[in-house]
Amino acid sequence: MQLAEFLTRVRDRGEYRSQEEAEHVSTAVLWTLATRITQEEADELAAQLPSPLDEALHLDRGCCESFDREEFLRRVAQQTGARPRTAEWDASAVLCTLADAVSGGQVDELLAQLPNSYAELFGRADLS
Repeated sequence: MQLAEFLTRVRDRGEYRSQEEAEHVSTAVLWTLATRITQEEADELAAQLPSPLDEALHLDRGCCESFDREEFLRRVAQQTGARPRTAEWDASAVLCTLADAVSGGQVDELLAQLPNSYAELFGRADLS
């Protein structure tokens, strides 16, 4: 998926005013996701995303952090300056688009690393 298409889908899902706002939210959500998953998984996702979004997944870090869905949303809110409920909306707009943009197997591998409560953010049923 090309950058313009990715951002248009995020903009439409999140009802943002501009591509720039959609890009800002996308970068924040992807960066937060990258702190939660392994570097290998982040690299595999980045390989399927357009530049500059792929850059948000490349962190100079060691092992991934372990935190629940609520902490994930709190960190997204911190990155975007939004309220936690808005952060859930933002995360869902980006992660549902991510699920459309990458291979289904990649999404399954990603969800296998995350608690079941994250599935809903990707447009999948919460398995918990």
